[in-house]
Amino acid sequence: MKITKDTVVTLQYKVADANGKLIEQSKDPMVYLHGGYDNTLPKIEEALEGQEAGFETTLALQPADAFGERDEALVRVIPKSEFPPGVKVGGQLEGRTDDGTPHVFHVMKIKGPEVHLDGNHPLAGKALRFTIKVTGVRMASGEEIQHRHVHGEHGHHH
Repeated sequence: MKITKDTVVTLQYKVADANGKLIEQSKDPMVYLHGGYDNTLPKIEEALEGQEAGFETTLALQPADAFGERDEALVRVIPKSEFPPGVKVGGQLEGRTDDGTPHVFHVMKIKGPEVHLDGNHPLAGKALRFTIKVTGVRMASGEEIQHRHVHGEHGHHH
Protein backbone atom coordinates (compact mmCIF):
# COMPACT_ATOMS: atom_id res chain seq x y z
CA MET A 1 0.00 0.00 0.00
CA LYS A 2 1.28 3.45 -0.89
CA ILE A 3 1.51 6.34 1.58
CA THR A 4 -1.20 8.84 0.65
CA LYS A 5 -3.57 11.17 2.50
CA ASP A 6 -5.42 9.38 5.32
CA THR A 7 -3.01 6.47 5.65
CA VAL A 8 -1.39 5.50 8.94
CA VAL A 9 2.38 5.26 8.64
CA THR A 10 4.59 3.29 11.02
CA LEU A 11 8.30 4.07 10.96
CA GLN A 12 11.61 3.83 12.78
CA TYR A 13 13.79 6.93 12.84
CA LYS A 14 17.09 8.39 13.92
CA VAL A 15 17.79 12.10 14.33
CA ALA A 16 21.38 13.32 14.09
CA ASP A 17 22.94 16.76 13.93
CA ALA A 18 24.52 18.03 10.70
CA ASN A 19 27.83 16.32 11.67
CA GLY A 20 26.12 12.95 12.06
CA LYS A 21 26.13 12.89 15.90
CA LEU A 22 23.09 10.88 17.06
CA ILE A 23 20.56 12.99 19.02
CA GLU A 24 17.60 10.61 19.24
CA GLN A 25 16.63 7.17 18.02
CA SER A 26 13.16 5.60 18.15
CA LYS A 27 12.84 2.75 20.63
CA ASP A 28 9.19 2.13 19.78
CA PRO A 29 7.90 2.70 16.26
CA MET A 30 6.51 6.14 15.51
CA VAL A 31 2.97 5.99 14.10
CA TYR A 32 1.29 9.00 12.51
CA LEU A 33 -1.70 9.95 10.35
CA HIS A 34 -0.38 11.12 6.97
CA GLY A 35 -1.90 13.94 4.97
CA GLY A 36 -1.29 17.39 6.40
CA TYR A 37 -2.55 16.82 9.96
CA ASP A 38 0.62 18.33 11.52
CA ASN A 39 1.53 14.96 13.07
CA THR A 40 5.08 15.09 11.70
CA LEU A 41 7.28 17.62 9.90
CA PRO A 42 5.97 18.66 6.45
CA LYS A 43 9.29 17.75 4.73
CA ILE A 44 9.06 14.22 6.16
CA GLU A 45 5.50 13.85 4.81
CA GLU A 46 6.66 15.19 1.45
CA ALA A 47 9.50 12.63 1.27
CA LEU A 48 7.23 9.72 2.23
CA GLU A 49 4.28 10.58 -0.06
CA GLY A 50 3.70 7.71 -2.52
CA GLN A 51 6.22 5.37 -0.85
CA GLU A 52 5.56 1.92 0.64
CA ALA A 53 6.65 -0.20 3.62
CA GLY A 54 10.38 -0.92 3.34
CA PHE A 55 11.21 2.56 1.99
CA GLU A 56 14.28 4.12 3.63
CA THR A 57 15.61 7.64 3.27
CA THR A 58 17.85 10.18 4.94
CA LEU A 59 16.72 13.81 4.92
CA ALA A 60 19.00 16.75 5.68
CA LEU A 61 16.76 19.52 6.99
CA GLN A 62 17.69 23.11 7.69
CA PRO A 63 16.27 24.66 10.89
CA ALA A 64 13.35 26.30 9.03
CA ASP A 65 12.22 22.84 7.80
CA ALA A 66 12.86 21.09 11.14
CA PHE A 67 12.05 22.80 14.47
CA GLY A 68 12.48 26.42 13.38
CA GLU A 69 15.07 29.09 14.07
CA ARG A 70 15.82 30.04 17.66
CA ASP A 71 13.81 33.01 18.91
CA GLU A 72 15.74 34.85 21.61
CA ALA A 73 12.48 36.60 22.63
CA LEU A 74 11.48 33.21 24.12
CA VAL A 75 14.44 33.25 26.54
CA ARG A 76 13.53 34.59 29.98
CA VAL A 77 15.23 35.17 33.33
CA ILE A 78 12.67 35.24 36.15
CA PRO A 79 13.25 35.72 39.89
CA LYS A 80 13.20 32.33 41.66
CA SER A 81 10.81 33.86 44.22
CA GLU A 82 8.07 33.85 41.52
CA PHE A 83 8.19 30.05 41.25
CA PRO A 84 6.65 27.45 43.52
CA PRO A 85 9.14 25.47 45.63
CA GLY A 86 10.66 22.51 43.82
CA VAL A 87 11.37 24.18 40.46
CA LYS A 88 14.09 22.03 38.82
CA VAL A 89 16.39 22.22 35.81
CA GLY A 90 14.82 20.18 33.01
CA GLY A 91 11.29 20.96 34.14
CA GLN A 92 8.65 22.48 31.91
CA LEU A 93 6.31 25.30 32.82
CA GLU A 94 3.45 26.88 30.94
CA GLY A 95 3.87 30.61 30.57
CA ARG A 96 2.92 33.24 28.04
CA THR A 97 4.76 34.81 25.14
CA ASP A 98 5.07 38.60 24.83
CA ASP A 99 1.74 38.70 22.97
CA GLY A 100 -0.01 36.67 25.70
CA THR A 101 -0.16 33.33 23.87
CA PRO A 102 0.20 30.28 26.18
CA HIS A 103 3.58 28.63 25.62
CA VAL A 104 5.73 25.90 27.22
CA PHE A 105 9.07 27.01 28.64
CA HIS A 106 11.95 24.71 29.66
CA VAL A 107 13.92 25.40 32.86
CA MET A 108 17.50 25.61 31.55
CA LYS A 109 19.36 26.60 34.71
CA ILE A 110 18.87 28.03 38.17
CA LYS A 111 21.56 30.52 39.12
CA GLY A 112 21.26 31.98 42.61
CA PRO A 113 17.99 33.92 42.78
CA GLU A 114 17.32 33.57 39.02
CA VAL A 115 15.57 30.92 36.95
CA HIS A 116 16.60 30.80 33.27
CA LEU A 117 13.81 29.67 30.92
CA ASP A 118 13.82 28.89 27.20
CA GLY A 119 10.62 28.59 25.17
CA ASN A 120 12.39 27.35 22.04
CA HIS A 121 12.13 23.70 21.02
CA PRO A 122 15.36 22.02 22.22
CA LEU A 123 16.33 21.37 18.57
CA ALA A 124 15.41 24.85 17.27
CA GLY A 125 18.17 26.50 15.24
CA LYS A 126 19.81 23.18 14.37
CA ALA A 127 20.26 21.60 10.97
CA LEU A 128 19.23 17.95 11.40
CA ARG A 129 19.58 14.67 9.57
CA PHE A 130 16.57 12.31 9.80
CA THR A 131 17.07 8.66 8.83
CA ILE A 132 13.68 7.04 8.32
CA LYS A 133 12.54 3.50 7.55
CA VAL A 134 8.85 2.88 6.82
CA THR A 135 7.78 -0.37 8.49
CA GLY A 136 4.04 -0.26 7.84
CA VAL A 137 1.23 1.52 5.98
CA ARG A 138 -2.53 1.04 6.46
CA MET A 139 -5.73 2.93 5.77
CA ALA A 140 -6.82 5.16 8.65
CA SER A 141 -10.18 4.54 10.29
CA GLY A 142 -12.94 7.11 9.96
CA GLU A 143 -12.52 7.94 13.65
CA GLU A 144 -8.76 8.52 13.25
CA ILE A 145 -9.38 10.86 10.31
CA GLN A 146 -12.09 12.71 12.24
CA HIS A 147 -9.80 13.08 15.28
CA ARG A 148 -6.78 13.93 13.07
CA HIS A 149 -4.47 11.39 14.77
CA VAL A 150 -3.84 7.65 15.13
CA HIS A 151 -5.59 5.57 17.82
CA GLY A 152 -4.50 2.31 19.40
CA GLU A 153 -1.06 0.80 19.78
CA HIS A 154 1.69 3.45 19.67
CA GLY A 155 -0.95 6.06 18.80
CA HIS A 156 -3.31 8.19 20.90
CA HIS A 157 -5.54 6.62 23.55
CA HIS A 158 -8.78 8.26 24.70
